[in-house]
Amino acid sequence: MALDETLRTFLDRFKLPDFSKLDWAQSTDRLRNSFYRASRSVERDAPELADISTLAVDGADGPLKARLYTPLGAGIGPGPGIIFFHGGGFVLGDLDSHDMICRRLAAGSRCRVLSVHYRLAPEHPFPAAHEDAMAIWHWATQRSDLLTMDPERLCVAGDSAGGNLAAYLCQELNRLGEPAPAFQLLLYPLVQFADISTKKLTFQEGFFLSERLFDYFRDAYIQAESDRMDRKVSPLFAPENDFRGLPPAHVVLCGWDPLKDEGRAYATKLAAHGVPVTIREHPGMVHGFMNLTAVSVPARDAIHEAGETVGRALGAL
Repeated sequence: MALDETLRTFLDRFKLPDFSKLDWAQSTDRLRNSFYRASRSVERDAPELADISTLAVDGADGPLKARLYTPLGAGIGPGPGIIFFHGGGFVLGDLDSHDMICRRLAAGSRCRVLSVHYRLAPEHPFPAAHEDAMAIWHWATQRSDLLTMDPERLCVAGDSAGGNLAAYLCQELNRLGEPAPAFQLLLYPLVQFADISTKKLTFQEGFFLSERLFDYFRDAYIQAESDRMDRKVSPLFAPENDFRGLPPAHVVLCGWDPLKDEGRAYATKLAAHGVPVTIREHPGMVHGFMNLTAVSVPARDAIHEAGETVGRALGAL
């Protein structure tokens, strides 16, 4: 299927920095500024919510910034909730860059959404983000009074690298025998950090992954080559037993995404080990398209649809 035309027009204006002479600080700043400009916007049709509040949560090495979204009709007592990890290759992203995704996810699911800004690379390399994700999970399940979330009806969710953190959490909690999420929402997830060179890359530039951008993210976060296959950061290659007993999952894929095949492979592995899993592919969309709701109505609809899937799974709808 052809690339969505509204996205094509936007992507024609988005260019990656020159990686030929790599300077981590300068290149990272340029990437972050470009990403923030592209993903932050004021949208007139943004869904109305009951409340949006800021708070601090306990990370693995200190407090982290977080934002709690409460949709209309969420109720007073502890109810179902979503812990959301933003994408950005472990280098980009923050609470603002994914604000609209969380607003629309909360409205679509009728669940409270806790969005947390974990530590980023290259300032904080592997396994900092993964350690934060585990600390955030433990904090959230112990603070149901503050969050008004039922710890037995929680979904972990994330896009791209955030999907990696969500998948890791489900596997790790399962390995440890600890209480696990009731559901996982993986939005075009990054589930392996070993290699992208064998993938079918349709484009080399734009608001999506290219081979050089993937390598940039990988090298910023994974400093030791031997860690690329670590099951924390490459859950696709985890031992077979790590897939048994995982929470039900919904996996969202994009037709124009070099990570599509590995996302489908991960969903297939889940299903092969008895995990209830559904897949929704958006053929005309690119990696990261849910950050483009300002220019794409289908992107808005896709987030709402994913939210409804979670809401039904957790009993909110």
